[in-house]
Amino acid sequence: MKKTLIAAVAATLVLVGCGKNEAPAPTAAPAPAPASGDVIRLGVLLGFTGPIESLTPAMAASAELAMREVSDSGLLLGGKRVEPVRADSTCVDAAAASAAAERLITSERVSAIVGADCSGATTAVVQNVAVPRGVVMISPSSTSPALTAVADNGLFFRTAPSDARQGEVIAEKLREQGIQRAALTFTNNDYGRGLASSIQTNFERLGGRITISAPHDDGRGDYTAEVAALAAAGGDILIVAGYVDQGGRGIIRSALDTGAFSRFFLPDGMIGDSLPEAIGPKLNGSIGVKPGSDSPGGQRFEALAQAANINLGPYTYQSYDAAALILLAMQAAKSTDPAVFVKQIMAVANGPGETIHAGDLARGLKILAEGGTIDYEGASAVKLVEPGESAGSYRTLVVREGRLETTGFR
Repeated sequence: MKKTLIAAVAATLVLVGCGKNEAPAPTAAPAPAPASGDVIRLGVLLGFTGPIESLTPAMAASAELAMREVSDSGLLLGGKRVEPVRADSTCVDAAAASAAAERLITSERVSAIVGADCSGATTAVVQNVAVPRGVVMISPSSTSPALTAVADNGLFFRTAPSDARQGEVIAEKLREQGIQRAALTFTNNDYGRGLASSIQTNFERLGGRITISAPHDDGRGDYTAEVAALAAAGGDILIVAGYVDQGGRGIIRSALDTGAFSRFFLPDGMIGDSLPEAIGPKLNGSIGVKPGSDSPGGQRFEALAQAANINLGPYTYQSYDAAALILLAMQAAKSTDPAVFVKQIMAVANGPGETIHAGDLARGLKILAEGGTIDYEGASAVKLVEPGESAGSYRTLVVREGRLETTGFR
């Protein structure tokens, strides 16, 4: 769900790392105030309403789990505690996302932002708020390939891999399943267009054929016409690059009702327990992917999340890591000033130094306070590549008996 760089973004609001693309120097916009007293405030900017609203509560809770772990340690910058401040990006309304980010910085005085989530909203916030205000953002779920090239003055990072990588994984999985021909529909925004392009390019490179690649709009009550066009083109499977709580679900329901398709491929935006619950047994046998790894840190995060009654949904691992990276970078820099601690994010993420997994944040803070170095792997086997984004590993899934089950990793 990442960023698209188009000319219109700069003029009309459209739907992290050292060495990133430089944006024009902002006009005298004040930077966020350094944390005062014993409290550091972090923004949690996610789509609490909108097409992925069933996913975001667990994402927010996971980011806040890392913040609580750091606060409880009493080791951050001489004993400061961390306070999360939530704001709603809506996922799809770029103006609302930008306004929410502005409020976080100017009114709530946050030192950095975990978010945003969907790529169009993230692009707008980076360009219209984060860069002018000099604020660090780490998105746990924005995946558009275009975000790699966004002009961000080195302030934007992401713990979720680009859809350039997801397209490769999806194409490989389809071919391994013996699928020769596939129909493809995508949500008509930055995320959907970027992912659809990556899927088609990689699938056809491996000898497959996309019979049709057609957009769909979210918020419609009837997808009969869209499904009819997909059915006319045909295919062994329908790839639905949409949103689990919006048009993607509607497309699947209509395809099943009309008998157009009986098997579906579900990219990351379609992975969530709400989908099999809504569709029922007819979704069994469908396959999908979401970012994830089988690293020791992932297993430790799962235990921590379960103890905190957090559902292990998409991007929960990456949300924990986004918050943890910000706080560890502050410790390494001995500062809450974004202009200072941003220079430590890549170093903390990639080492060299002591390996730090989820649940190890107190140890990481102690090492950094003593002048040592760490290699933060966290919950999602974090490795950042230039210009500040995840190298990318994925969990493969199948729907069995109404549940999403893991079948492997790559």
